[in-house]
Amino acid sequence: MAPVSILLNILWIFIGGAWMAFGWLIAAIIMAVTIIGLPWARAAFNIAVYTLLPFGSRAVSRYDVTGMSDIGTGPLGVIGNIIWFVLAGWWLALGHLVTAVVLAVTIIGIPFAWAHLKLAGIALWPIGKVIVPA
Repeated sequence: MAPVSILLNILWIFIGGAWMAFGWLIAAIIMAVTIIGLPWARAAFNIAVYTLLPFGSRAVSRYDVTGMSDIGTGPLGVIGNIIWFVLAGWWLALGHLVTAVVLAVTIIGIPFAWAHLKLAGIALWPIGKVIVPA
């Protein structure tokens, strides 16, 4: 990881990243506790780590990485994302959006607000995504 990414990730943790990563972790635990939610728990854990350290990484479709469709990038992934949106996606996206608005008020917070907006999009539709180095 580049030194700039390390510095941005440290700042990120202190000004909003830690509490949103905690939100993702809570969603993952809730999904893991319910047997039905296990398929969503793994995605939520992966994105919790990404939310904690977003600089130097990016989320892309697994199809773009592998070149093949799989269960998460096909029709079942769409159904899974719809269920995710209803159960947890909207409130995680709302948390990222509120944090982005608060951070955008300051000039130094604008890059962090932009990162929260990207994470809000992922919060709405996470199934079929993979985290790769930027």
